Amino acid sequence: MNNSKINNILIIIKKQLIDTFKNKTVLIQFIMFPMLTVIFEHAIKINDMPEHFFTNLFSVMYIGMAPLTSVASIIAEEKEHNTLRVLIMANVKPVQYLLGVCIYVWTICMMGAGVIATGLDSSDIPFYMLVMAIGFAISALTGACIGLYAKNQMAATSAVMPVMVVFAFLPMLSMFNDNIKKIAKFFYTEQLKRLLDEMTFDGMKTSTGVILAVNAVLMVLLFLGLFKKKGLE
Repeated sequence: MNNSKINNILIIIKKQLIDTFKNKTVLIQFIMFPMLTVIFEHAIKINDMPEHFFTNLFSVMYIGMAPLTSVASIIAEEKEHNTLRVLIMANVKPVQYLLGVCIYVWTICMMGAGVIATGLDSSDIPFYMLVMAIGFAISALTGACIGLYAKNQMAATSAVMPVMVVFAFLPMLSMFNDNIKKIAKFFYTEQLKRLLDEMTFDGMKTSTGVILAVNAVLMVLLFLGLFKKKGLE
């Protein structure tokens, strides 16, 4: 990747940073879960509650909501307001724009994960951050797919809600219902929650790696298909 392409991506990242402070809907996504996790972990103590229960629970919800809704909202809003045409006229390629948005959202989410990780044992932090990085990457790509598909921000919101419910809330519901667990196991957020519960790759089932890989590949293929068909029109 040459300097021109890198500069274009950095321009997009800088633009998104400025826009985030104007867009309260996106901003609150980045702040809410780290804040809730810290509050709940310190304020609520229940007998026999698993260690870091709220950290694991809110972390998976963070993965399933923040990057997904943020990327979809950013892309759909800029399509609707024709901001993208200005960027493309300024020699910013569509792929550079999408990469810049996803990198920006992924980075901000990782910073939030870093806040959550302060409540973990230092030996668990690298594993936790790696799991969160994988989850954020898949969710950001999913959000990009929705942003490409939607004609405007309202359509993006309508499309993102059921997807968000599946990815963010199925892992929580699966703790209380075996039938839901049978369905949830096919989604990456459920597999990531199981990894966080164990906080180690030791003893990880082959099926976990396969499901994560399949989820990631499907999102990549969907993204490529939508990008080829719709672009950033």
